[in-house]
Amino acid sequence: MVYELIISAVSSYLVGNSTLQYSITIGLYMCALGIGSFLSKFIRKNLFNWFANVEIGIGIVGGLSSLTLFLANLYLDSYEIVMYLEIIVIGTLAGLEIPLLTRIIEDDRKDLRVTISSIFSFDYIGGLIGSIAFPMLLLPHLGYFATAFLVGSLNLLAAVLIIFRYHNRLKHQRLYKFASVGLLLCMMSGMLFAENAGNAVENGLYRDTVILRKQTEYQKIVMTRHKDDMRLYLDGNCQFSSLDEYRYHEALVHIPMAYAKKQENILILGGGDGLAARELLKYPDTKITLVDLDSQMTDLCSEHPHISQLNEGALDNERVTVLNMDAYEYLENCEEMYDVILVDLPDPNNESLSKLYTNVFYRLCKQHLAEGGILNVQSTSPYYAADAFWCINQTIKSELADVIPYHLQVPAFGDWGFNMAADKPLEQQHRLLQDTNYLTQDNLPSLFMFGKDEISEKVSINQLTKPVLIQYYNEAVRNWE
Repeated sequence: MVYELIISAVSSYLVGNSTLQYSITIGLYMCALGIGSFLSKFIRKNLFNWFANVEIGIGIVGGLSSLTLFLANLYLDSYEIVMYLEIIVIGTLAGLEIPLLTRIIEDDRKDLRVTISSIFSFDYIGGLIGSIAFPMLLLPHLGYFATAFLVGSLNLLAAVLIIFRYHNRLKHQRLYKFASVGLLLCMMSGMLFAENAGNAVENGLYRDTVILRKQTEYQKIVMTRHKDDMRLYLDGNCQFSSLDEYRYHEALVHIPMAYAKKQENILILGGGDGLAARELLKYPDTKITLVDLDSQMTDLCSEHPHISQLNEGALDNERVTVLNMDAYEYLENCEEMYDVILVDLPDPNNESLSKLYTNVFYRLCKQHLAEGGILNVQSTSPYYAADAFWCINQTIKSELADVIPYHLQVPAFGDWGFNMAADKPLEQQHRLLQDTNYLTQDNLPSLFMFGKDEISEKVSINQLTKPVLIQYYNEAVRNWE
């Protein structure tokens, strides 16, 4: 179970499209289990040797699974082939386990009914323990590499216990004892040095020097630095570059603030880096509520000197209230009305994020807009992901009366877009704030112009029951890889 989750999670992290990765892993693994069970009928003797071989094999392949996948992503063009081979090998070996174990116990106990019930009971209970332990304990505290090495060590430990306990039933027992203990020590050493291995491999994934890496309950946070350029990545996706983030955040904040009837009560959904809050604090009368799921993200951006300097201590400002909870849940339960709601969430590259780009989510946003209130949504790139951008546009339009798309060049991202919406026709109420580095009253009209190659008309709206947006987004990623 843990190996399945590791392979699925690593593939989602490296390749994206988590639904596809988990579906392929589960389906291929189940098929491989059947292959292993089928092959077990050809094993007629030396059952203890075969069982020890299976445990050793699973321990080696499973323990090295994370490292192998990361290296394949770095150095090979055929990542999927390596992933599929891992799943098939682990699944086939696991498929051999229960038939072999059943026959071994049956030879001793002569009671098939008790044997089968006992084996499957412990197998299913173990699966439950693994599926709970992986997301709640193993991944957040150990990361991908150490988790794989730990579980591989458990398989090898099982092999050692079998070999030493039943050595009189094994052929070449001395060889098995030496090999199993040696492999167990190597796997445990891998667990001890997993952080070093992770640092070395991850440095190859990023263009610049990695200065911070942190696995939280929800995401992998990585910071890189090259000269004056500091970048923050979430699950491998760049969230900002310190050299040009002001372009993105000025467009996100100051344009809807200029259109809003009032500028007093502001809600940010996402924005855990504090950069949107920094721009909002330039308005003297604003009160800001920032809702971000990951407390470790907001703590990091409040405490880390590089980021807190960049966001000018916005997350610690007395006018900013930080709430660590799910944005969807917050909108369902809060009673506040807001003059401006800024949706500054990561791109919809997985199902949980895609939910926050649905018509129902925008309906919830609409219910919390005060009279003359404005909703503004970061909407990925209208050039690199045109279908995804216009899907977001049409989804918002299905719930709010007036939607205006706009975009600008952000060097770290390329052409990047937003969708600003209100429940009444949008009319500019205020002039743009003067305290900006990019936006001016003169260049503002150019942001609302789109070229022919940035427009897509044949898109559906993104619904909870039919999440098409993630398909548009993943297709764009594949096209530009």
